[in-house]
Amino acid sequence: MKIDVCFSPALYSVYHNPEAIVVVVDVFRATTTMAAAFKNGVRSIRPVATVEEVQEYEAKGWLVGAERNVKRCDFADFGNSPFDYTAEKVAGKDVVFTTTNGTRAITIAKEAYRVVTGAFINLQAVADYCLFHARDVVVLCSGWQDKVNVEDTLFGGALADVLINTGKYESASDAALIARDMWTDNKENLIAYLDPTDHIARLKANHLEDAVPYCLTPDSAIVVPELSMEGETLVLRKVITI
Repeated sequence: MKIDVCFSPALYSVYHNPEAIVVVVDVFRATTTMAAAFKNGVRSIRPVATVEEVQEYEAKGWLVGAERNVKRCDFADFGNSPFDYTAEKVAGKDVVFTTTNGTRAITIAKEAYRVVTGAFINLQAVADYCLFHARDVVVLCSGWQDKVNVEDTLFGGALADVLINTGKYESASDAALIARDMWTDNKENLIAYLDPTDHIARLKANHLEDAVPYCLTPDSAIVVPELSMEGETLVLRKVITI
């Protein structure tokens, strides 16, 4: 089996493999936030690509999370911080969610064999899911407005490292090798390595950097959000058994 890393949604057409598991990652912060919400008992998350879609749900009385350019949308119940989705607010609830990059990437990947969301906080759970299904894996980095970013590439490298170290996976391309090297060279000091990056600067400019250590803490949420199609609607639910 092989693992590949697609650095940007703009490149996904050349990485698409209909028989593969696609792991969508948006470390800062959408897929981290999704894992945190499922850890805290959310029943389902409906990822939608546009603000207009989520506003239609909000008008019907749904709980909604919405973010653009790192800021919470003023009409939303939640933003894109993992700290917004506490058990008191989301346990047993359904949430509709849109973000600048992550939910769009999920929409792009929806035709794959399986689509799950990954982050450092559920890294091992996602690796176990991939091993259970025994399929090729494509990590789809959400990036930033189709541009490559460091943090999502690092996650791709981390997942590649875990899977390759089992002896059951190998790199599918130079992209996977690059991502794995980034991870192995910098995993002991992630915060310092990421400090000069674009997204850290955006978070700091908006006083949202408090979530960074949480987003980089491995395996604090042993959950796998998996995408299903319910009619024409995309729905993420927690995998109970993998």
